Amino acid sequence: MLQATDIHKRYGAVQVLKGVILSVQQGEIVSIVGSSGAGKSTLLHILGTLDNADAGTVQLNGKAIEKLSGKQLAAFRNQHIGFIFQFHHLLPEFTALENVCIPAWIAGNKRKATTQKAQSLLETLGLGHRLQNKPSELSGGEQQRVAVARALINNPSIVMADEPTGNLDSSNARELHQLFIDLRNQFQQTFLIVTHNQELAQMSDRMVQMKDGLIV
Repeated sequence: MLQATDIHKRYGAVQVLKGVILSVQQGEIVSIVGSSGAGKSTLLHILGTLDNADAGTVQLNGKAIEKLSGKQLAAFRNQHIGFIFQFHHLLPEFTALENVCIPAWIAGNKRKATTQKAQSLLETLGLGHRLQNKPSELSGGEQQRVAVARALINNPSIVMADEPTGNLDSSNARELHQLFIDLRNQFQQTFLIVTHNQELAQMSDRMVQMKDGLIV
């Protein structure tokens, strides 16, 4: 369902990606590992349409994303891709429930149905008692679970996570690892995860090693 072919990316004189080829199947959890500077996050951002490749093609659900215009790309990203980052990037002035709803509101979904779905997601993730709390009132692990719910609100084809446990203690990290597996088992959710956490990588269906801008 995701196919990247011959992806190149350069920043100035530095060649970050040197012809990466990667495919991901529906319902698969794939981890990308490698040392800092290997090109992991750059690749994830290109696959997630947050950055453009200098050369190569990316297809998601049969759609060639490099052929989409700016507005088309933004709409496609909103509909098909969920994101989880190391730093949750929740909006501090909004409640947990509102933060989860925002991508669906941007997509034009009805407010009542969106709110009900967001509440259901947060309850599934063990945060039913935190709906009206703002991010500053939540623990790190709770904030990241809100970010997971936000990533799932539009039923994305794939969730892309960049060091999702990098800011969590070991207990919360393990809980988040298990949550990804539970979501895959329950909903056939697909995950592509960049991580330095070997425990998370080894729990994945497949571990992809990157070195010097290539998958090795």
